[in-house]
Amino acid sequence: MSVSTAATDQSICAPLPVLGKDVTVPLVTGGEVTYAALDYAASAPALQRVWDDVAAYAPYYGSVHRGAGYLSQLSTDLFENSRTVVADFLGCRAEDQVVFTRSTTDSLNLLAAVLPADCQVFVYETEHHASLLPWRDARVTYLNAPRTPAQAVETLERALADRDPYGPALVCVTGASNVTGELWPVKELAAAAHAHGARIVLDAAQLAPHHPVDIAELDVDWIAFSGHKLYAPFGSGVLAGRADWLQAAEPYLAGGGASRKVARRTDGGVDVDWHTTAARHEAGSPNVIGVYSIASACKALTEAGFDNLVAREQRLVAGVRAGLAEVPEVRVLSLFGDDAPRVGVISFVVDGWNSSHFAAALSAEYGIGVRDGLFCAHPLIRTLLGSDPQDPGECGAPEAEPGERSLNAIRVSFGAGTPDEHVERFVRAVKELVREGAQWKYRTEGGRCVPDRGAAQV
Repeated sequence: MSVSTAATDQSICAPLPVLGKDVTVPLVTGGEVTYAALDYAASAPALQRVWDDVAAYAPYYGSVHRGAGYLSQLSTDLFENSRTVVADFLGCRAEDQVVFTRSTTDSLNLLAAVLPADCQVFVYETEHHASLLPWRDARVTYLNAPRTPAQAVETLERALADRDPYGPALVCVTGASNVTGELWPVKELAAAAHAHGARIVLDAAQLAPHHPVDIAELDVDWIAFSGHKLYAPFGSGVLAGRADWLQAAEPYLAGGGASRKVARRTDGGVDVDWHTTAARHEAGSPNVIGVYSIASACKALTEAGFDNLVAREQRLVAGVRAGLAEVPEVRVLSLFGDDAPRVGVISFVVDGWNSSHFAAALSAEYGIGVRDGLFCAHPLIRTLLGSDPQDPGECGAPEAEPGERSLNAIRVSFGAGTPDEHVERFVRAVKELVREGAQWKYRTEGGRCVPDRGAAQV
């Protein structure tokens, strides 16, 4: 199997330059190799363009919003212009707000904090924990994993129709699974939610880096995503969408920036007039560089052309899936079946292998970085593997020794910066490991499978 492109395909889109593309790593068997970063679903490497933009701004860094000096004013303009760039990237409606947060997890916890009283939340068991867990102060209905997109819509419609009492409701759904990469029927789910008087928030952490996301076209109420999956450095995220629930609630964090006016009362207390803009939920000194890096990434992806990026990624997805299909011992995990559209995220298990052992061998013997574990989506992995809900297993920390069965899987993920050679090396490595076994002995240390440096080669 080869995923090499024809000359006509090369003209569509080349990999976007990313940091670390020339980093070499040592192999346990000797020598070094260029690192193949195939863990984009966890954190994508930063685009070179983003890094260059941040470096160019760094000498002009200043505190935002309240400084009279030139650098403060420049930084404020940059910060607020970044809000406009993100709004354009997401196709926000005129009345929508863009709130900057730390991550998707932070964004969804913010939304959970502003839910109206007696709000009922509907969330599929297939969600990442960032979407599954924030709703601790709400009445939550967990929906069973659907096996088709149509079943996902039907399940939601039945649950919403049966809710009692009929009050405020919120549906939380992913745009693309962080485990299977499969695209969810977001527009249809939004229509179902609105038909039953509910609102919907889209977890776009895995969708936005791979596919255009338009809040108005999808007709969702909010979108959440993280910068570190969108080719920007760590520490920044976005919650964009309707302003009314955000304005009606107390600030997510209380402090400077969120308050417009603070005055002492005659009884000794304090009266606070909170902002009604996005600043209401952005208390404290904001992560200006993180926000600017998100805006830079949005610009870079838009200028590269999402149609071209999607076409190239789909070719890589097809090549990897075709290569894995040639290995009978490999089982690719899927909810919706082989024909379901998906982004560059593929999870699988290998008969006769502990998934952590397999991932460790890919790293130590081939210089390929993938992820193993339950990917912070424990209920979904258990459903896909047909395991009992009480079976042991932890997110990225398997308990089984190499060679023993474990409740975990292997995930390979890639995107706009992935060279063809990286995915070709991955497919070759999978075939060699299954056919010939690992060349080195491994042991479990600190919850991770690692090469046994004191052992001889197998």
